[in-house]
Amino acid sequence: MNFQHQELANNWNKLTIFEQMANIGSEIIRAINWKNKNNLEYSRMAFERALELIYFTVADHKNIKRLREITKMRELLIDYLAGENIYKSSDECWQKYFYSFNYAARI
Repeated sequence: MNFQHQELANNWNKLTIFEQMANIGSEIIRAINWKNKNNLEYSRMAFERALELIYFTVADHKNIKRLREITKMRELLIDYLAGENIYKSSDECWQKYFYSFNYAARI
């Protein structure tokens, strides 16, 4: 697989789950912000980077007990940013979700 975050591919498992999720959240917030500015290309690119980071997070063995939440989050994000939003997510919902990981990673 050709990774955009090649430097993270080998070191991702050294981050805590809070740091991993905060990094994913940064890309998702970028995707949302670009979508709201009607720059769908940049939004798509940020979303693809987020999916890559989610892939790393799922592959990290220390997150085995969190796989259900991580994979459900991935499903909901795909629905929200690339699907029909059948789960009725919102920008605010995702910002609040990822903000908590950002806060936890900084403590």
